[in-house]
Amino acid sequence: METKLTELLKIKYPIIQAPMFLVSNTTMVIEAMKSGIAGCIPALNYRTLDELKTVVIELKKAKVAGGSFGFNLIVNKSNIKYKEQLRVLCEEGCDFIITSLGSPEETIKQAHKVGIKVFCDVVDLKFAQKVEDLGADAIIAVNNEAGGHRGNLSPEVLIKELVSNCNIPIISAGGVGCKADIDKMLAYGAEGVSVGSPFIASVEANVTDEYKQACIQYGAKDIVMTERISGTPCTVINTPYVQKIGTKTTWLESILNKHKKLKKWVKMIRFSIGMKATEKAATQATYKTVWVAGPSIEHTNAILPTKEIIKKLTE
Repeated sequence: METKLTELLKIKYPIIQAPMFLVSNTTMVIEAMKSGIAGCIPALNYRTLDELKTVVIELKKAKVAGGSFGFNLIVNKSNIKYKEQLRVLCEEGCDFIITSLGSPEETIKQAHKVGIKVFCDVVDLKFAQKVEDLGADAIIAVNNEAGGHRGNLSPEVLIKELVSNCNIPIISAGGVGCKADIDKMLAYGAEGVSVGSPFIASVEANVTDEYKQACIQYGAKDIVMTERISGTPCTVINTPYVQKIGTKTTWLESILNKHKKLKKWVKMIRFSIGMKATEKAATQATYKTVWVAGPSIEHTNAILPTKEIIKKLTE
């Protein structure tokens, strides 16, 4: 399965194990590398810079031929750790960085100085052309079937539009739960795929069995959008608790979000509250659970080792 993505990252299959807040970990990424794909972890999974540094060193030691690893950076103002996280990654080294929710300009500039490739999350052509102009190495096309923060366009429409108007590789994010889905994305013109939700129910994921079982029990029809986590629409499993609290921001947040001077601070507070709630849901079993996932959990039928999930995606 040789594509421009396999060439860029020197991997066997054109697949990135997508970065998932509190789900992704070093064990999953190491297994991903052993199976010939790339693995990625959100830098925000680590509370301190020392923890992040230790993880980079661990992954560098575990790296194998045909595998690749990287980190996801939230590059907007809500992430006050961003610049220091970028510094650590550039000092210690990794294969690639995926940027989300902001301008990747500084990341591209610093990462390229030390030979780290930068892929940028986009949801439309306008932002795709901006990041290409800034020097991004590839575009992560986040479609309307992605888990977490998703786009508005279908995989086919988004991929074809970006391929027709951009000159760097397009990596499709969203809607992949089996090999047939990958073949479909490549047929649309993508050079690879970013796959997240199928790995939630992996043996290696450090989340509760209840979260994993929810990915087995629920399917594509049970995924809904909520604004209650980060302030930005995000996909979650429609559990009874989600149905109870609703999916819209509170009336107070709605009013404050319209105030130009207060909007930034409201978003930062909502982001912080949402991340803590997501952490609690992932690591503790309570009736107040908000589990992030995408519709590709439709193909999740059992808790499997990471290498078995990758086999399902490639054979």
